[in-house]
Formats: sequence, C-alpha cells, structure tokens
Amino acid sequence: MSPVIIASLQDSSSRPVAELSNDWKDEGMSRVFSTMAMSLDGFIAGPQDDAQNPAGIGGMRLMDWLGSGGDGDEGDGVEAFRPTDPSSRMVFEEAQSTGAVITGRRTGDFAGYWGGDHHGGVPIFVPTHQPPDHNPYERVHYVTDGIEACVEQAKAAAGERDVMLHGAYTIQEALKAGVLDRIEIQLRPVLLGQGRPLFDGLPPEHIELELVRVLKAPGVLHLRYEVQHA
Repeated sequence: MSPVIIASLQDSSSRPVAELSNDWKDEGMSRVFSTMAMSLDGFIAGPQDDAQNPAGIGGMRLMDWLGSGGDGDEGDGVEAFRPTDPSSRMVFEEAQSTGAVITGRRTGDFAGYWGGDHHGGVPIFVPTHQPPDHNPYERVHYVTDGIEACVEQAKAAAGERDVMLHGAYTIQEALKAGVLDRIEIQLRPVLLGQGRPLFDGLPPEHIELELVRVLKAPGVLHLRYEVQHA
C-alpha cells in the first residue's frame, strides 16, 4: 500500500483510533508488504479451503469489510470490491497503488491468477519450485530461485512503488528470509475456531514488530506493523 498516513475522518465510526508513526517509509524506496484479512484467533480462511471454496467454510465473512462501491458505480473485477467506509477505502486504494504483486502458488492457483491482471496491469510474481508447463498469462512470472530472488524481481518491476504480497506460506517464507518490510492486517471481530492460520509455520525465534497505524472502520480494525529487521 502506498504511503498514506492516518487522515482525520469526520465519521466517528471510521475515525482512526491511533496515530503512531509518521516516518514509516523512505521516499523513493520500494517496500514489500503483506495484506490479509484475519479473524481474532489468527485464521485467514475457514476449514476445508480449496480451489472450489478458497475462503473455506465460513471464511468469506473475513472479507465483509469490502464493499461494492459507494458512488453507484460498482465497476468490474477488483473495483467491484471498493469499500464505502473512508478508512477501509483508503486501505483498499493503497493496495491498488502498488507496482507489483507477489502471490504464493496455492493462492494464485485458487484465484486463477486474477485472469492475469490483479490490478492496473502490474506484474504478478510467483515463487515456486516447479512452474507450470503452460502459462497463459503474460504478466504472471514464476520464479524458481527462492523468495529472495522473487522479491528482488518484483521490487525491480515496481520501481518506486510498493510490492504487495499474498498467501500465508509465502508471507512466512518472506519473514524468515528477512525480505518482508510491513504486515497489514484487516482484523475482523470473529473467532473462527479453526481454519488456515496466518503464522503457524514460523520458527521459534522472535520477530519483532512495531505497530505504526491503526484505523477503525465498521466491523474491522486495519493494523499496520513494521517488521523490525536486525
């Protein structure tokens, strides 16, 4: 998401509840961030998630913070999910301003690689051990040299814009490799009880985070954490 610091919003239900840091990004430096909707007990999908039901059983409620546009124009594709709430819309628009996308192979397969265009025609990079025999999408690039090489290629393609990263396993690998700069969580007030956890594959070594932004919107807290690299 692009460098937008907390704005003062008139609607008390949407007003940011904390403003913590104003210097989270150096100008001209591409950053890599993950963004995931998550339940309070740490799940990003319900149980039995698969290609036919990517969100799992009951998991679509995690995406209820998204909307269908507030100006009478729902648009097509990803634009159809633009929220009406000011804070949620800001988070959404930040994501749409990124210059490249990294997605895990499983996530990309489930999403059909968004038809080859996640948003705005930006390139999509997929870290994988085995690329498919046939790739119908010009903008989808499979990287077999590891997560660091994938991030390097995505940042080069993004220029000065940020890189958005999807997928629990890929987020964990990026954290372990030290190439993830920021974690964005859309925290939903629900306990799923079971499903796919976001952080279950990490080693016991602690990874320090700094909470730098909190935005409150109906039914969701938008949390931004900076990863503290050693």
